[in-house]
Amino acid sequence: MIPALVCALILAPGTQTADNWPQFRGPLGDGICRTTGLPLAWSETQHVKWKTPIHGKAWSSPVIWGNQVWVTTATEDGRQLFAVCVDRSSGKVLLDRKLFDNPNPEPLGNDVNSYASPTPAIEEGRVFLHFGSPGTAALDTKTFKTLWTRRDLPCRHYRGPSSSPVLYKSLLILTFDGADLQYTAALDKRTGKTIWKTDRTATWNDLDSGGRPSMEGDNRKAHSTPILREVGGRMQLLSPGAKAAYGYDPDTGRELWKVDHTGVSCSTMPAVGHGMVYFNNGYGGPKLMAVRLGGSGNITATHVAWTYSRNVPSKPSPLLVGDYLYMIQDGGVATCLDAMTGAEVWKERIGGNYAASPLYAEGRIYCFSEQGNIVVFKAAPKFEKLTESKMADGFMATPAAVGHAFYLRTRSALYRVE
Repeated sequence: MIPALVCALILAPGTQTADNWPQFRGPLGDGICRTTGLPLAWSETQHVKWKTPIHGKAWSSPVIWGNQVWVTTATEDGRQLFAVCVDRSSGKVLLDRKLFDNPNPEPLGNDVNSYASPTPAIEEGRVFLHFGSPGTAALDTKTFKTLWTRRDLPCRHYRGPSSSPVLYKSLLILTFDGADLQYTAALDKRTGKTIWKTDRTATWNDLDSGGRPSMEGDNRKAHSTPILREVGGRMQLLSPGAKAAYGYDPDTGRELWKVDHTGVSCSTMPAVGHGMVYFNNGYGGPKLMAVRLGGSGNITATHVAWTYSRNVPSKPSPLLVGDYLYMIQDGGVATCLDAMTGAEVWKERIGGNYAASPLYAEGRIYCFSEQGNIVVFKAAPKFEKLTESKMADGFMATPAAVGHAFYLRTRSALYRVE
């Protein structure tokens, strides 16, 4: 179980976990829907309360506070970056504003990412829209006034920005893992001023003959969003990157520990429980690694409890539910592992391709495919498929859940289903 203190520190005062969805993968960043009465199956014509088209191409997930649903979007060429706010009750667009011009975007090189993939973060009175190095903005959610912007945080994203912001106390924590620079920074969420900045300390093996980064690939790039958890009575920021995963003091940015690995371009958010952090190391022979928390310094040789390397996802994040870890691999293989030992409990091919992370609700796991299928199976030590639904367009963004409704972003629209 997650201590109540963790919830109090991570969530804004007065927030109830079922009432708002303030960041990527929900209130605690774990993909757990702490609400009831969510639908088990639906279609384009059943259980859709509203459908709102969203222009552009973007994979950011919806965040929800009160009666507002926020997403970001961008033109397909990445030259214009937007904030969109939708009324939660009606689906009416309340705001559709261009926040930044981005005159020289670097080509993505594939369809896996977009120029507006980082998910916003929201709290009472403020929403934070992040597009990586091209710009970060804070808006007043009542007046829609822009409170501050930052466009001076350098990073060559190479294949587009992906890491989402995380709120902690008075800080907005951002992750920049580019082909040139790799660092984590904390901004004062009221003013946008940099409070701390910490460089990654991974050992690189892609230097040219002059000792400079080769800049010819993804060896230094990563896309993961960190997670905040209490460890030994103090909060830690648990943050995977290329070639290493890290634990930081979120108040100061000080590196507390590091685990070396061989992966690059990791995209998943970690899971935490049983005294361990579970993270996927990315491409280059993907592995799921379970690391015991509580160490300091380089703990690669001492704190890796187990690793698992069959059908490990590169994009969808793992789900920890009780004593079991659930994964949906990019190519449609679902796996259940014993969280303590890494032993495989079951493995089933459910079909489709996956980028969105799965969600857990009321004993069920929901998986959202790039082809638009929603496969639901029991969260149990024996695989049992419950339903399969179909939407008109596919999913790249991870859904949100508030009240008795899912808020689904497909490639072309935002839905409320219940």
